[in-house]
Amino acid sequence: MISDDRRILVALVNDYEVVVKGLGRMFESHSDEVEVVEYNVKTSVSRPVDIALFDTFAQSPDGASSHIDDVLADPDVARVVLYSWNLDPDAVAAGMDRGVHGYVSKTLSTAELIEQLRRVKSGEYVVPDAPAPPGDGDADSPTNGDWPGREAGLTARESEIIALITTGLSNNDIARQTYLSINSVKSYIRSAYRRMGVSSRSQAVLWGVQHGLAPQAPERQHPAR
Repeated sequence: MISDDRRILVALVNDYEVVVKGLGRMFESHSDEVEVVEYNVKTSVSRPVDIALFDTFAQSPDGASSHIDDVLADPDVARVVLYSWNLDPDAVAAGMDRGVHGYVSKTLSTAELIEQLRRVKSGEYVVPDAPAPPGDGDADSPTNGDWPGREAGLTARESEIIALITTGLSNNDIARQTYLSINSVKSYIRSAYRRMGVSSRSQAVLWGVQHGLAPQAPERQHPAR
């Protein structure tokens, strides 16, 4: 199943098109090392890949409300790596307990990320070298990728929380899913509302829908060749 080519065959997986396309742009200048086979939004992989890189944006790191299990069960996926800015030790442990082969940080440079993927392809299990202590981590300044609402000024974490609000989750649900304290969740909501120019949850949901923070319908996109 794993390719003999030096390049790593990768499928990018997340519910948001802007997220997977942002990941794809990271690898454009590294085509001699990584071949992005397809961008997936809630779909199975259509051809064998070495690694499915699963971006955890607006997903539960333990896989409880995501499609991680489906990706793990896909016979065309050799290994699965979670890609996250949430380095809370419990989140990392929960993700690895799910059966994935790696948990890597969005703070890595593209070259560092590729090195981590190469290690996973060779059979290693990789986790952050120095897990962040419980708390908010460095979610507001990931090195790579993209997220919905970024053009409107939302930080990565604010965007994720508004995306979760858009799906109907309560503040307590969001705190559990993101491994944040309830006070941190409320703080992010307040700062996001200021950037969005809204003052109520119903307005935030409408803003989220209008700005691409509602999960897309299932689809698969192949990179242009």
